[in-house]
Amino acid sequence: MTIIKQDDFVASIADAFQYISCYHPLDYIQALGAAYEREESPAAKDAIAQILTNSRMSAEGRRPICQDTGIALVFLKVGMNVQWDAKLSVQEMVNEGVRRAYNDADNPLRASVLADPAGTRKNTKDNTPAVVHYEIVPGDHVEVICAAKGGGSEAKTKFAMLNPSDDLVAWVLKTVPQMGAGWCPPGILGIGIGGTPEKAMLLAKEAIMAPVDIQELIARGPKTRAEELRLELYDKVNALGIGAQGLGGLTTVLDVKVLDYPTHAANLPVAMIPNCAATRHIHFELDGSGPAKLEPPKLEDWPKVTWQADAATATRVDLDRLTKEQVAAWQPGQKLLLNGKMLTGRDAAHKRIQDMLAKGEKLPVDFTNRVIYYVGPVDPVRDEVVGPAGPTTATRMDKFTEMMLAQTGLISMIGKSERGPVAIESIKKHKSAYLMAVGGAAYLVAKAIKSSKVVGFADLGMEAIYEFEVKDMPVTVAVDSSGTSVHETGPHEWMVKIGKIPLAAIGGHHH
Repeated sequence: MTIIKQDDFVASIADAFQYISCYHPLDYIQALGAAYEREESPAAKDAIAQILTNSRMSAEGRRPICQDTGIALVFLKVGMNVQWDAKLSVQEMVNEGVRRAYNDADNPLRASVLADPAGTRKNTKDNTPAVVHYEIVPGDHVEVICAAKGGGSEAKTKFAMLNPSDDLVAWVLKTVPQMGAGWCPPGILGIGIGGTPEKAMLLAKEAIMAPVDIQELIARGPKTRAEELRLELYDKVNALGIGAQGLGGLTTVLDVKVLDYPTHAANLPVAMIPNCAATRHIHFELDGSGPAKLEPPKLEDWPKVTWQADAATATRVDLDRLTKEQVAAWQPGQKLLLNGKMLTGRDAAHKRIQDMLAKGEKLPVDFTNRVIYYVGPVDPVRDEVVGPAGPTTATRMDKFTEMMLAQTGLISMIGKSERGPVAIESIKKHKSAYLMAVGGAAYLVAKAIKSSKVVGFADLGMEAIYEFEVKDMPVTVAVDSSGTSVHETGPHEWMVKIGKIPLAAIGGHHH
């Protein structure tokens, strides 16, 4: 019989969440390096270079890969011969480990978990509680998978109850383009088939915890229906041309994972969950001999790719003297290096601005001729002015765009992934522009931020309005003043170039 001590278990969970905040799994990063070598789309290649550079910087600096340090997820396989020497329940021990990891003074992680989800949505301040899945198995040790799952990729989860005779591949190919780029491709798609609705979801989530090994599968060939599906979907999803950050390119997924389970004769449940460019998970075992020992990866195992700001291919922009005319002249796909002061704001700040404007109250900051960055940064440590501060999904701010452009004097916005038709219409009407920063390059972007201060709504924590002063922050014009969106033109162009998918098969190309 094995005895697992409370302290060992809690310490192992805490170490694991700290570890995955700054170290990508090497299998993922090496697969991304190979995708970089293959990529022919300049915009996608630049985005992948930023993600790879950010990854190595995060490993060196021991700081989060992404400002969204995720919701804590733990899969446990508990051996039947294990006994716990603990006062707390297993869920409480996991929560204690998460609390320690997220409140670690050396590398504090962003608390993103809100209690009362359909009501006050109040931050729990320490990213607890975790979501824990248990399996009781033969044996005398505990197998643990810890994962930190970003909200942008979780938001793109899809589920369908298909009919037994429906074409599952066709459903995936129709659905992936509708997910847009908010899940930060290139990533991994997990597909769960069968069981019951919640079992299919669990299979999909479990599937993305496995290492990237599609190239080995391509080399040896499929042995099961699930493996045949992996190969077919890997080929066809990449043929959609969505590409890194949705800019159009050859690699949208680095791997497709499929797990299945027997299901009812009347049903074919299918769940699809993407893992983003900040793929974060770690696997370890506890055998009663003490806490897990997690070896840091070797920096020389990272791909030799270093992104640098290049004034030869990008236009420097002075935010402190920016005019509406300059913004209106930007071209789709143009690369900019931003310099000067910008404001920040995301969901909660926009909602509060809406309420204040409705009551005729004065806003705490003046947005006239300013640019807003959709971000919720990690708290700084030591000599940092701000922690990792990559963009959040811009689509969530679409419903506030007309208000901001019409009523506050705002002239441009920065975020990640595509904008929807409502926002694009508004951008066109006001001759504004939307700029895209690379999701998954949070630490790299933070290095461009030279000063940071809260200028409004301080009580909102990471969702407060900050003023950042930036030097050469890299962005791409994603929607220009005429309403052209590179998230529509790019994938379409690359899907046609790759030429494997008849347009009719996915009902034209739409987001």
